[in-house]
Amino acid sequence: MSRCYTQITLADRWRLHHLVAAQVPINEMARQLGRHRSTIYREIRRNTFRDRELPDDDGYYSSVSTIQL
Repeated sequence: MSRCYTQITLADRWRLHHLVAAQVPINEMARQLGRHRSTIYREIRRNTFRDRELPDDDGYYSSVSTIQL
């Protein structure tokens, strides 16, 4: 049987934000959120902000409204 796909909720993204800030290993993040580690890698890659002009603002953001330019 195949698993049913569910999107990552905003609450899970907030939790992931705190886990990334605490530098928790990806495997542990995936275990705590009940997701596959590749899902966590993709989520972090997709929502990580990097800018040479704003290096202090680099990092994972759980929602778009968190970034203030």
